[in-house]
Amino acid sequence: MTTLTLIGKPDCHLCDVASEIIDTVIAEMPDAAAENIEIVEASIQEDPALYDLWWEKIPVVLIDGELHAHWRLSADRLRSALEEAVVSDMKETR
Repeated sequence: MTTLTLIGKPDCHLCDVASEIIDTVIAEMPDAAAENIEIVEASIQEDPALYDLWWEKIPVVLIDGELHAHWRLSADRLRSALEEAVVSDMKETR
C-alpha cells in the first residue's frame, strides 16, 4: 500500500487546490493502482510537530513518508511518482 499524505490547514487555498489535484490524479489512475493508495490528510493546526516542520511550506505532499512537493503540486509529477510507488509496492508484496 502506498501512502499519500497531504499536510495543510483549514481555509488554505493552496491546500484546497492540492487536494483537488490529488483527487483528479487518483480518479484517472487504473482501479488496481488507485486501490493501492491510501490518502491521509493532516492539519498543522492539530499537530504541533507538523506545525514546527511544515508551517511555512503548506500544502505539503508526502509519498510513503518522503517529501514529494510543497506549496504547488504538479499533477503530471504526482501521477508519475504515484505510478512508480504503486508498482514498487506491488513488486515488494509478491
